[in-house]
Amino acid sequence: MSDKLTHLDSQGHAHMVDVSDKDITKRTATAQAIVLMQPITLKKVIEGGLPKGDVLATARIAGIQAAKKTADLIPLCHPLMLTKVTVDINVLSDCELEVLCTCSLSGKTGVEMEALTGASIAALTLYDMCKAVDKGIVIQAVSLLEKKGGKSGDWSKNNA
Repeated sequence: MSDKLTHLDSQGHAHMVDVSDKDITKRTATAQAIVLMQPITLKKVIEGGLPKGDVLATARIAGIQAAKKTADLIPLCHPLMLTKVTVDINVLSDCELEVLCTCSLSGKTGVEMEALTGASIAALTLYDMCKAVDKGIVIQAVSLLEKKGGKSGDWSKNNA
């Protein structure tokens, strides 16, 4: 892994990285966010008892949309033609959800930021959909779990 910050030029100014000479490879990344809430809130999420409707479906769609819009949100990200985005929301305990966002493409730059953005926005959407009944929801542990492909190769949080 390089210790050079690729988004800074020789004078320390921010710039978009030139990826025109990079090879096209299959790239995949998975990110997570953990959402903590009151057990009664999570029960309502699972049973569909909240006033805004299907919380989980809305959060999944929001995460997918966000991953596709990452370059509009993060200034130096390249606009990417994602070929697949999945958002899975898993119950970890009576008060804890795990949001997983996986992004894939064949391209010249990675999809880590897209996966992180998708997981983050899906988690924020869970908060938005549930805040009427639980303002104490906590979003934590937003992190990259793994990336595959590209010049730097594969990486996993479990092996870091």
